[in-house]
Amino acid sequence: MLTYKDAGVDIEKADKFVEQIKNLVKGTFNKNVITPIGGFAGAYLLEIANYKEPVITSSTDGVGTKLKIAQALDKHDTIGIDLVAMCVNDLITTGSKPLFFLDYFATGKLEPQVAVDVIKGIAEGCKQAECALIGGETAEMPGMYKDGEYDLAGFAVGVVERSKMIDGSKIEEEDVIIALPSSGIHSNGYSLVRKLIEIKGYNYEDYIEDLGGKLGEILLTPTKIYVKPVLALIDQINVKAIAHITGGGIPGNLIRVLKDGVKAVIYENKIKVHPIFKWIQKGGNIPKEEMFKTFNMGVGMLIVVDKNDAEKAVNLLKDLGEDAYICGEIKKGEKSVEIV
Repeated sequence: MLTYKDAGVDIEKADKFVEQIKNLVKGTFNKNVITPIGGFAGAYLLEIANYKEPVITSSTDGVGTKLKIAQALDKHDTIGIDLVAMCVNDLITTGSKPLFFLDYFATGKLEPQVAVDVIKGIAEGCKQAECALIGGETAEMPGMYKDGEYDLAGFAVGVVERSKMIDGSKIEEEDVIIALPSSGIHSNGYSLVRKLIEIKGYNYEDYIEDLGGKLGEILLTPTKIYVKPVLALIDQINVKAIAHITGGGIPGNLIRVLKDGVKAVIYENKIKVHPIFKWIQKGGNIPKEEMFKTFNMGVGMLIVVDKNDAEKAVNLLKDLGEDAYICGEIKKGEKSVEIV
């Protein structure tokens, strides 16, 4: 007699896993979550009376090959923060408030403690972003992944008043660009980092003097979630554009929020480069241009405001715990990003 378990799928184990994560998930709920855990769909009450023209926004993403490092170190409790961060940091570029989040966890053979640790991180990320984890999918697919491997994807939904949406259309000459520091590599560029480690023969347990810690732990530093400070800034300042600095670096992401007829000028000497990038560049003898188009270089978000609001914006962000600083300006010209 052949069973599903014989084929590599253990439904009872999956059911026990769901029981293990219930409290973690419930810890992210608010009064708007109106369905219990375990249903076929999550439901979130949209308080539409609070908006004249509510716009629903959405974002989906993963964490790339940073997963490989988490799996190599058997450390899975922060990678979920990265997953949430990559989605909600995209949402807030429009001025949206994140409402809820869903995850997709796929593996060849379900290891309950690994999966629980991943969900712990996702729940923590949702708390930082003040959104609810209202659902997800755990897929056990024998033959699709090697032992110990899994993949992650996330999906976030937000809401913003249409008249308050941020899209870059109001950018003008002489506007100022403010940088919010990153916590490190975040979740982009890890294929290049892993190649460097392979070529140089590093071990994730190696202590790196220049970085003040073990290589693996530093590489797993979670992506920073900017929801609270950015939304607080939007409440008080006329923010014209926001760019989440992910794959493509500053040039590849800032250009996405520029309108025709203006260019962004970033002053390289103003950028507070995170030490991890200096270590990567030196170790791999990587050209500066390659670094800037691959990594965030220490900048997680770029925010465009009127020059008359710049000082107030920086001070407000600092009061909110962000080491914000001015790093560039908007000029007339062909739509582009220059790092000078």
